[in-house]
Amino acid sequence: MAPKKVFAGARLRALRAQHHLTQAELAARLDISASYVNQLESNQRPLTASVMVALAESFNLDLTSLTSDASDRLVIDLREALADPVFGDAVPNLQELKTVATSAPDMARAVLALYGAYRKTNETLAGMDAALARDPQSNVQTAYEEVRDFFHYADNYIDPLDRAAEQLAGDLGEIGADRLRRLIAYCAEIHDVRVVLSAPSTGDRMTQFDRASRALWVNAYLEPSSQFFQIATVLCGLEQASLLETLLDGANFQAPEARPIARMGLANYFAGALHMPYGTFLGAAAQYRFDLEELARVFGASLEQVAHRLSTMQRPRERGVPFFFARVDAAGTITKRHSATALQFARFGGACPLWNVHQAFEAHGQIIRQLAETPDGKQYLCLAWSHEKRLGGYRGVTRRYAYALGCEITHAGKLVYADDLDLAKAPFDPIGISCRICERRNCPQRSVPPLAAGISVPADRRSVVPYEIG
Repeated sequence: MAPKKVFAGARLRALRAQHHLTQAELAARLDISASYVNQLESNQRPLTASVMVALAESFNLDLTSLTSDASDRLVIDLREALADPVFGDAVPNLQELKTVATSAPDMARAVLALYGAYRKTNETLAGMDAALARDPQSNVQTAYEEVRDFFHYADNYIDPLDRAAEQLAGDLGEIGADRLRRLIAYCAEIHDVRVVLSAPSTGDRMTQFDRASRALWVNAYLEPSSQFFQIATVLCGLEQASLLETLLDGANFQAPEARPIARMGLANYFAGALHMPYGTFLGAAAQYRFDLEELARVFGASLEQVAHRLSTMQRPRERGVPFFFARVDAAGTITKRHSATALQFARFGGACPLWNVHQAFEAHGQIIRQLAETPDGKQYLCLAWSHEKRLGGYRGVTRRYAYALGCEITHAGKLVYADDLDLAKAPFDPIGISCRICERRNCPQRSVPPLAAGISVPADRRSVVPYEIG
């Protein structure tokens, strides 16, 4: 099989803009002609091995950042949006979508933003809450989606923040049972912040920071791992204020609420990276073969924290297994979604009902497994479990979630969860992204027809799904 050609015009233009170079100056660095640079940037020519090596040496790049097909997630998002009947029959084919995502990624994101705004104001689309368009706070939902996209297109890895957290983790000392105590002592010694663990004044309050008195109150009912996490988010604001502002400025958010939401998300990212520093965590993950419970024990973390951290291990030259991670509430709504794999969660609507994450509520306390195949033929090992989060006693606040973590089957052999599975012969469950774009014709769990296909309703026969697709 011939090697896959690598077209990276958009990435090359972004790299040149980042370093404030003209095409002629970039050509001089790479020892090629300016016209060749122009052809590369317009995707008229693919990158050659020699040019990729020159780029890696001149700009200290990871070659995988050039050869990885980051446009795939844009293609999936565009395909889902353009399946809406509002676009009529003029829907681009996959090759055209690939061209747009590769050559004009900013245009692709603009189309997605426009369609997202359309969704907010149109009550007739399947699955849309009719009240959303009339809700005066609906712009907050837009802001959350902007922030989700910020992390989504960064592969859920924020390098300068991750490295800053790793450095601080080294200052705190080795991983151990007394890390919470050491973090509290660090806050007092370095920032004159007094951490107080006590019962909350209201059931759902987790922290409150009084900047005037330098007192940080933390809910004593939280698990120690959550106490560590909450303290670390406040510490991020104290130590990394300048870096946070730089990252937020570069995001160019449109909704005014997006900036504080993203600041909270970045602080959460820092807290997770401090709790499980990159190099140490990556080594432990390999040592314990990604056993979630073992990693939770070693780092004094929850399974959710461990799984979320696994989905962020995308540091150049030190990449871990690419995972997807999601959190789902009891209504089936995805409240967290991160993916370093080809599997991308639905931006509009709920998750596939055949996905094992929905069964996790029935198997409380167990990690259940599923071998699954998406319509594009990619196969995954999916893990799912559920957990209750409680604050306080009998009348305390209780939240119930199910969690999903998975990787492509090519990486499954690295996980302890695949040891007794015959991956060559075992059946794979057919799952999709969401019913509205799933192409499967004979799914008994289908909730709505795919938007890109017609349907017919037979007069003289009836099946589980009352219509036929195509």
